[in-house]
Amino acid sequence: MRIYLDHAATTPIRPEAQAAVADGMARWANPSSPHAEGRAARAALEDARTRIGHALGWTGETILTGGASESAAIALARAKGGVRLASAVEHEAVLRVRGDMERLPVQPDGALDLGLLADAVEGQADPVVAVQAVNSETGARQDIPAIAEIVHGANGLLVVDAAQSAGKWPVPPEADMAIVSAHKLGGPPGIGALLVKDFAMLEPSGGQERGYRPGTENLPGALGFAAALEACGEPYLDPEVLAPIADVLAPAMAALGGVRLAERLADPTPYIEALAMPGLAGATQLMRFDMAGFAVSQGSACSSGSLKRSHVLEAMGLDEDLAGRVIRVSFGWNTRREDVAAFCAAWIAMAEEARARAA
Repeated sequence: MRIYLDHAATTPIRPEAQAAVADGMARWANPSSPHAEGRAARAALEDARTRIGHALGWTGETILTGGASESAAIALARAKGGVRLASAVEHEAVLRVRGDMERLPVQPDGALDLGLLADAVEGQADPVVAVQAVNSETGARQDIPAIAEIVHGANGLLVVDAAQSAGKWPVPPEADMAIVSAHKLGGPPGIGALLVKDFAMLEPSGGQERGYRPGTENLPGALGFAAALEACGEPYLDPEVLAPIADVLAPAMAALGGVRLAERLADPTPYIEALAMPGLAGATQLMRFDMAGFAVSQGSACSSGSLKRSHVLEAMGLDEDLAGRVIRVSFGWNTRREDVAAFCAAWIAMAEEARARAA
C-alpha cells in the first residue's frame, strides 16, 4: 500500500466534498441565467459563498476564483495602490504576477526581515505587499500582525497567501486580501477564493463575481469547497499523528548528520517538514521513496523536478549542497500515525545505507 505525504501540493478530496460536488453536478443550470433553474443555481452558489466566508472567519467579501494562482493574479494586478512588494520566499505563482515586483529579504530562520520591510515601504505611495502565511516549501509561518502593522503604517495593502494555512489556522484578520485554495484542504481542484475586506480595494474587470472575475461560476466546486472547509476540525490533525517526527526521526537525523529545517525556523508549522539527508541528492531520494511506496516532493509542485535551485532555500541562505539534499514531506487530514512512523523508518534506513556506501 502506498503512503501519500505530499499534501502541500494537493490533498485528497474529503468524502463530504465529493458528495457536495456530486450534488452540484445535478444542479446543471448556469447561476447567471435569469430563469428558475438559473435562480436556483444562483441561490446555491451564494449559500456556498456565505458558508466559505463563515468557515474561514472572514467578514469581508469573497470572490470565487479558479484557484490560488488566479486569486493572486487578481489581487496583485488589480489592487488599487502603488509599488508591489513580496517576500523573497513567496510561491512562484505570486512572484510571476508582476515582473517588476520588489523582493523583500528573509532571515535564515525564514522570517521576513521586518526592519528591511519598514525601509522598503517608507516613502512609498500606497504600497501593496504580498506575504505567505505559511511557506509551501519549509512550513515557516510569518508574523502577520507585525507585518500588517508596518504595511498599514505606510498606508499600504497587505495581501496574505493563505493557501497553505486556510483550514488549518485562522485566516489572519489583519490581511486586506487573502488567497485561499480548496484543493490544499480537502476540497476539489479548480476552485479557490480571494477574500477582500472591501471591493473598493480592487479595480473591477467586468463579468461575473460582481464584476471582479469573468467566467461561468463553478457551482459544484463552490459547494465542494464549502463542505471541505466545514469538515476541517480543530486541530486540523491530531498532534499525536506527527509524534514520530520528533520522537524517532529527529534524534536519528542528528546522529546521522541530517538536517531538519524546522529546527532552524522562527515559527515552524507541523504540517510541512523540509528534511535534508546526508550524502544523497533530493532527486535521488524522491525516486527511492517513490519506489518504496512513499509520495513526497522536493518543494512546490509547480517547480518540483526542475533543475533550478529552490528560490526559497536560496533566499534563506542555505548553501547549494544542503539545499540540493532537501525534500519536503507534508501531512493532511487523512494522514495516520503509522504512515508517519513508516516514513521515519524508511528515511533512517535510506540515510544509513547512504552512509555505509560512502564509508
